[in-house]
Amino acid sequence: MAHDIVIRGGEIIDGTGAEPVAGDLAIDGDSIVAVGQVHGKGKREIDARGLAVTPGFVDLHTHLDAQIGWDPEMTPVSWHGVTTALMGNCGVTFAPCKPKDVELLAAMMETVEDIPKNAILTGLPWDWEGYGGYLDAIERLDPALNVAGMVGHCAVRFYVMGDRAVEEQATPEERASMAEVVARSIDDGAVGFSTNRYPPHKLPDGRSIPGTFADPIELVEIAKAVGPRNGLMQAVGANFEVLKAMAETTKGRILFSYGTGPQEGSGKAQAENLAKLSRHGDLTAITQVRGSGFMFGLQSALPVQGETWDALRKKDLASRLAAIRDADTRAKLVAEGKAMQRRFPMTNVFYLGAEDCPNYTAPADQNLEAQAAAAGEHWVETFLRLSDETDGRALFNLRMFNQSLKELGDLFKSEHIFPSLGDAGAHVSQIMDAGWPSFVLSHWIRDAGLYSLGEGVRRLTSGPARVLGLTDRGRLASGMKADVNVFDPAKVAERQPQLVHDFPGGAPRYIQKSMGYKATVVNGAVTLVDGEHTGERAGQVLRHGR
Repeated sequence: MAHDIVIRGGEIIDGTGAEPVAGDLAIDGDSIVAVGQVHGKGKREIDARGLAVTPGFVDLHTHLDAQIGWDPEMTPVSWHGVTTALMGNCGVTFAPCKPKDVELLAAMMETVEDIPKNAILTGLPWDWEGYGGYLDAIERLDPALNVAGMVGHCAVRFYVMGDRAVEEQATPEERASMAEVVARSIDDGAVGFSTNRYPPHKLPDGRSIPGTFADPIELVEIAKAVGPRNGLMQAVGANFEVLKAMAETTKGRILFSYGTGPQEGSGKAQAENLAKLSRHGDLTAITQVRGSGFMFGLQSALPVQGETWDALRKKDLASRLAAIRDADTRAKLVAEGKAMQRRFPMTNVFYLGAEDCPNYTAPADQNLEAQAAAAGEHWVETFLRLSDETDGRALFNLRMFNQSLKELGDLFKSEHIFPSLGDAGAHVSQIMDAGWPSFVLSHWIRDAGLYSLGEGVRRLTSGPARVLGLTDRGRLASGMKADVNVFDPAKVAERQPQLVHDFPGGAPRYIQKSMGYKATVVNGAVTLVDGEHTGERAGQVLRHGR
């Protein structure tokens, strides 16, 4: 009998941590039906000789909640082997939502996650009130990837408490109402609940978002609704005591954001802290796969304040290039840069290079300040020179988080943390970390050798699938859903980020394509070939318990 798809002669990496085994993989409909030696021809054959065949990657931290409305192909993550994405992180979601609060939730997402409010309001139908209705709306969009969503604390608090949600503590009755809303959201398909206790995440009026300072008893009350439903609880900014209380109440899975500092030994220390925390329950951390925090360049954000720089900001890229190539203008730009009080240390800023693949791993002594000193320049002169030489394509990465790859590598050795935190769909004109799976494959597996190929793939597939509560994805085995990647381990990598203006209203965002991917399959449909979309949109909304 002919199978729908046969992936022939690849190195099968099944997602369990096992190392590669040569073989074939057969797909019928949306499921894998055979792994090993497959006889007979497929209606479609993919030649995987010399290539890795793995489960599709699972992204545990996206904010594609809005972008999916106008970009159902869910770029950039779909270019990097992601086949399942978790939305609704960090407590900020679009449901539940009373009609009068639509603009309020959109404005909050703009200030917290740098997603333009106008794009949110015009790019989504806003035809729901409860979280199940939001998932219905997403389902009608026919997304290219599988998506799961959590209901967010901010939206739940606004829904129950109104204006009091921002600064006041909830009454016992309000806590009970919030727990009921969360329970109903999970019963309607949310895979869990997310909360945010990070004070710098602000509303448009400058106040921290709802729930930031909520009494932890509120989270415990909500956890009592999440736990019996086997839901996931996600947190950002929560201290270990709050995480323990959540874990000990739900007796289930807790997901949270973490990281390490640049100090020698901090990676091992943080790993030890995770080991101690894990004694209190099923707690899993995620963190960025490299130094991240802010990216700038002539094509995007500019690093200097001043009259001439402010005039430059109003120009498009071609006009900016013409301006910096004018000797008088360039001299003014340099003078203003030298006079400005720095917003951040240039010793933490690194040029991504002019090659096709960005250089994210430059050692600390190759920062922008050192690069300028070696050339006998001020860093502003170096910024302008490199921008000129690359026709404005030069980009510079500020390492605010996870500044030391050595310490980050020590942290990644922990069993209790996964590489992730790409923030796809958020901070769209500030960072570009959505290519994180390709960096794991190219750096942490191929170049650094931190993980074997089998173990590294496990941390991209079955590991996060378990955290998400999926039992039919994340492994290559007969009966599992056919989410599959075929790629060249020797070539897979990220391409240089670039700024485009393809959001509603022409709003800007960074994108980043990949190299080395032969094919991506989602639910048995080939969605990408050689890194480009085929037009197939076979993703599913993965509702809890269904």
